[in-house]
Amino acid sequence: MAVKPTKPADYKEVTYNSERWTLLTKFRDKAKEVMTALESFHLQSVVHGSIARGDVKKTSDIDIFISEIQNSFSVETALEKAQIPINSRWIIQATPNYAMKAHIEVNEQITVTFPLMQMRRVEREFYQFGGEANMNQLKANLRISGVDKRLMLIEPTEKGHNESSVIGKEEITAKILGISAETVLDRVHTLQKRDSVGRTGVFVKKELSPDETFELALKKLSENNPAVRRRMKK
Repeated sequence: MAVKPTKPADYKEVTYNSERWTLLTKFRDKAKEVMTALESFHLQSVVHGSIARGDVKKTSDIDIFISEIQNSFSVETALEKAQIPINSRWIIQATPNYAMKAHIEVNEQITVTFPLMQMRRVEREFYQFGGEANMNQLKANLRISGVDKRLMLIEPTEKGHNESSVIGKEEITAKILGISAETVLDRVHTLQKRDSVGRTGVFVKKELSPDETFELALKKLSENNPAVRRRMKK
């Protein structure tokens, strides 16, 4: 069932039990394994979402993000050298205005993503909006504030976290997260729209063949799709 935005008045103090702390440690160890492999090839990455915030569930995804445009060969080689399997590879573009990204699926839980074209500020701050943690922060056992899919701001505490709705508090939320109010308003609008009309799919979602590189797939898409060409020029 899809997670829906929460009413503005909602506020809660959440205390984690030992099972949740253990789960967080387990998921973060998995994230660090992948991030360490990437760092060995000088690829700096972050993990974003509940793994960064701390409010994990058994079904939580481990989403690793490299913020800079990379040569896909380096990313894939880094994983292969660390004996981290690559299950599938996808090119995904959410809308014609968004940057196209490479998605490397390690398994059903772990994904490595990086942009194939320059991202706009609101796109980059999307990850900070949800909460992102780098390797040093993971090693220091730090948890980072961010907003979940219910549009609840998760603020870590010693015993767990406090959560409160960001609806109507977009500018305050932006200051807490250190991002632009434009990004917060954009995410609120997107998630509220998704709640009312449902998911509308993505503009481009293409799985790569085993012998196809991300760069070659992008070239083919740009040759056949004017919208992709326009986005590449921006």
